Amino acid sequence: MIVYLHGFRSSPQSFKAQLIAARLAELGRADEWLCPTLPVSPVDAIAIAEQEIGSRVKPGERVTLIGSSLGGYFATHLAEKHGWRAVLLNPAVVPDRDLSKYLGEQPLWHGGGSIVVEQRHLDELRGLAVASVTQPGRYYLIAATGDEVLDYREMLAHYPGVRTKLIEGSDHGISEFADYVDDAIAWCDAP
Repeated sequence: MIVYLHGFRSSPQSFKAQLIAARLAELGRADEWLCPTLPVSPVDAIAIAEQEIGSRVKPGERVTLIGSSLGGYFATHLAEKHGWRAVLLNPAVVPDRDLSKYLGEQPLWHGGGSIVVEQRHLDELRGLAVASVTQPGRYYLIAATGDEVLDYREMLAHYPGVRTKLIEGSDHGISEFADYVDDAIAWCDAP
């Protein structure tokens, strides 16, 4: 099972989520794909991800998370908690700090609507923090030096020893992710 965790204000309709889903469908693997809609509450987001994974994954079946931005932070928490593997796409490292400027109502990127970010959400994020990963071999970091939202150097420092693809330039959304989707899926399949 490959589980995609989207970022802040994003959704399963994001560019990267749609690209991975389409590629897995082309490979005849659509049944291995899961991309839950995550709410604004980090604790609720983790609970929903765990519930949906638990309802779809058979005992002994492998789970690999692909987390983008805030979804990368969630993926790290879940990978450490459950022993799962994770591909991290420009992951948030200190989201309670980074999202503090987004308190209040914020528009969603897809489908209209908005969310309200409250101080308790930042507190919840702090509670999910992973000081350092315990098994670097379970992680694959894809980071862009041109990320205009998060600092790639923080990502590199937070994930020492993990397999890393450093993209020179690009942006937070990794606009050319089509160039890396097969590599990410191949890593999900690797022993």
